[in-house]
Amino acid sequence: MDQTINRAWAALGADPGLLERVSYERVSGTLPARLPVRESARAAVAVCALAAAELAAEVAGGTAAGPTAQRAGGPGAGGPGAGGPGAGGPSAGGPGAGRVRAVPRVRVDDGAVATAFHSERFATLDSRRWDGFAPLSRFWRTADGWVRTHANYPHHEARLLAALGLPAGSDADAVAGALAGWGAAEAEAAVYAAGGLAVAVREAAEWDASEQGALVAGRPLLELERLGDAPGPGRRTGGDGDGAAGAGAGGSGPDGPGPDGLGAPCAGVRVLDLTRVLAGPVATRTLALLGADVLRVDAPGLPESQEAYNDTGIGKRSALLDLAHGADRRVFDELLDAADVVVTGYRPGALDRFGLAPEALAERRPGLVVARLSAWGAYGPWGGRRGFDSLVQAATGIALLEGDEGRPGALPAQALDHGTGYLVAAGVLRALTERRRGGGTWRVEAALAQTARWLTHGTEPEAPRAGATEPEAPRAGATEPEAPRAGERPGRPYEPGAWLVERDAPLGRLRHALSPVSYEGGPADWARPPGRWGADEPRWTA
Repeated sequence: MDQTINRAWAALGADPGLLERVSYERVSGTLPARLPVRESARAAVAVCALAAAELAAEVAGGTAAGPTAQRAGGPGAGGPGAGGPGAGGPSAGGPGAGRVRAVPRVRVDDGAVATAFHSERFATLDSRRWDGFAPLSRFWRTADGWVRTHANYPHHEARLLAALGLPAGSDADAVAGALAGWGAAEAEAAVYAAGGLAVAVREAAEWDASEQGALVAGRPLLELERLGDAPGPGRRTGGDGDGAAGAGAGGSGPDGPGPDGLGAPCAGVRVLDLTRVLAGPVATRTLALLGADVLRVDAPGLPESQEAYNDTGIGKRSALLDLAHGADRRVFDELLDAADVVVTGYRPGALDRFGLAPEALAERRPGLVVARLSAWGAYGPWGGRRGFDSLVQAATGIALLEGDEGRPGALPAQALDHGTGYLVAAGVLRALTERRRGGGTWRVEAALAQTARWLTHGTEPEAPRAGATEPEAPRAGATEPEAPRAGERPGRPYEPGAWLVERDAPLGRLRHALSPVSYEGGPADWARPPGRWGADEPRWTA
């Protein structure tokens, strides 16, 4: 486990000495799988929470408690690469300059992590639950193996049926009959050519030997890069929600501890959320927890599930803008000019025609933090493909590793989506910390396929704990508390109700999972429930 979180934290260019601030609460029976899903989920949340705690200490300017206080230019200065994360510490005279600060302690609870990784399953509105997968989103047997399709959205279903030569409205039996006569790779190619989503189920070795698999293997878990110089954030002069940029280049964010202290380290940070299910919304939902003003913007012609937004829209607002329409584009440009962070989750290249590629955004808005996440990575022959968690599991060998007797299976949660979401949030938080210290324009890049590689090749299964006299039983059948590490309490049985809460929301009574991102003095819950998707005014409120 130590190496797993070390690798993730190192990918963020962060001070390794801060890892001693993290401790864990073990819970039995969470996220049972053959692969070390629990360990990777725990590590993703841990680095996110630690990045949040680090930013909180930077913003609070010494109000945090703890024995590892450091001064500007101390541990973390001169991180990897000239001008990279950590280089130079806080800028002279900038936020936090010369102030002693300590990073709050982080506690990662396995029960909170497991509940959050199932958040879409637990979310209800007036006791109504979201059924996450449509009937045509599943595994299908082909003439030579298996294929996995994704048809949750109506346009994806229509393209799948068209590729198979089936009429609109065809049911699962018709699809099964059609695919039984196709080869898996043939079906994959045909459906993708039609604009749909289907992936042949592969062995892990087959994926690793492929061109895309080899490129993924050569990439880090995620990338945090300084793209150019820009002044650090200045104090915003507005805050009246009119979309005007704040004073100073780089726009925004408080330049002192402020009244929110540790509980809202992202207070005053404006996040433009251009993402859809599920990893991107998890990342921006986490930023909203930490006080950011998160505005999700969607095109009015794209369908979206209100049930999905009930889960991932908590803490945010949501507006609809057509970027091909002149008036809407002008509104969007005003939002962009005043934003601190832009997070995109569309396939690479899909937003380029609107000037929203990371490089174009960085050139237009020095001081911006740009985060992009994708399914397969923004490179290689699959770089422009659409994809979802279930498809990445199928392509990378995870489905067969988790299956039985040649039939593919699945991870116990959409762990690639959730894990990538927390990693992206961690990258944004680290970028905000480095921007406060030394300015700059920052890029965060992540992909579900890279998270899958981390799960299958970079995550170490947890060793038996000190004091255990018998080997641990497989997690899938765990019913007893696990033996503790030295100095830790035994793991308790998993009861998700401890991390579920109910609250009144504009559309009814909402039940949702609490965030697993937790540190001393940090927020316990989101400041606002989700409203109706797409119904908010496209303006900033911070």
